Amino acid sequence: MKKPKFSLNVKDEVLAALVEKADKKTMAIWAMDCVERVLPFFVERYPEETRPSQALDVLRSWIETGEFSMEVIRKASLDAHAAAREVGQDDAARSAARAAGQAAATAHVKTHAIAAANYALQAIHRSASAEVAKDKVLKEREWQMKHLLSLLKK
Repeated sequence: MKKPKFSLNVKDEVLAALVEKADKKTMAIWAMDCVERVLPFFVERYPEETRPSQALDVLRSWIETGEFSMEVIRKASLDAHAAAREVGQDDAARSAARAAGQAAATAHVKTHAIAAANYALQAIHRSASAEVAKDKVLKEREWQMKHLLSLLKK
């Protein structure tokens, strides 16, 4: 069985409505939590490469302190994407690094959190066999939605 390509061509009105209600800090926490679930795909293959993890550290610092430096955020995001490019192949590690880059950018624009979550789903898809990929992605999106709802209730 050949695994279908990963695709999120469906517009998710529920997610869009939740994002509209959320503030940037909530979206940053959500993005970081989504990425932390898939970052091991990258870290296990490239333990010496710290740029995606550093992107989350920069985001975490902004969440905790509220101190914003566009230069620092942009560098962390772009560095994580550079690490993803260096992976070269379309695999879970590359998607996880891209997710980290998008998560860091959430400190600038909250809708980057959606891209972080979607790259996390792509990492799940790419890590799974053809037989279970679709189910794993659906379960992960369900977790993402429930988690965002729980953060909005806090």
